[in-house]
Amino acid sequence: MLQGARAATIAESNGRANMFLAAVSGGLVALGLVATASDLGAAFYGFGLVLLPTLAFVGLVTLERTLQTSIEDTEYARRIALLRTYYFEQAPEIAPYLLSVPPAEQLHTGRVPGDRWQGYRTVAGMVAVITAVLAGSTAALAAILIFDHSLAAAVISGAAVAVPVLIAMIRHQDLAWYRAAAEPLGPDEE
Repeated sequence: MLQGARAATIAESNGRANMFLAAVSGGLVALGLVATASDLGAAFYGFGLVLLPTLAFVGLVTLERTLQTSIEDTEYARRIALLRTYYFEQAPEIAPYLLSVPPAEQLHTGRVPGDRWQGYRTVAGMVAVITAVLAGSTAALAAILIFDHSLAAAVISGAAVAVPVLIAMIRHQDLAWYRAAAEPLGPDEE
């Protein structure tokens, strides 16, 4: 049952990430078509300023749900580890029939403690990077209009939005993981 629940969380996370990537891909293709058709005119800027923030919003909600499902998956893995420990303690004679994992690795799922770059290697981290780029692109597109097509203003505005957005999303992810890891599961963890 727990393994089935784990499979469901992994499938949902992958499905949501795929839907997000498909939306971004389709949106950027559409933006390119509008750019070509309008010669980078008002239609391009109008479409871009509607599309990019919309995709960034979809990224935010995708980040949140993939983070939730990833934490759920880890919780299921922790429960499976607790059950395995119980089996080994209560019925040591079944040990040859079960995969034995050293205790130091039994609960080593999801995140690597102390690895500051781990957040970028998760599905939620990937979504965070793309979402930050979309938010920065929105700011850059707006800056191009505001500052009379200044490339410098676009780059500075885009970076000034994308970097803090990325840092905030990765920090949110890290805090969610720390909160989840601190919650006890069973009597031995309280």
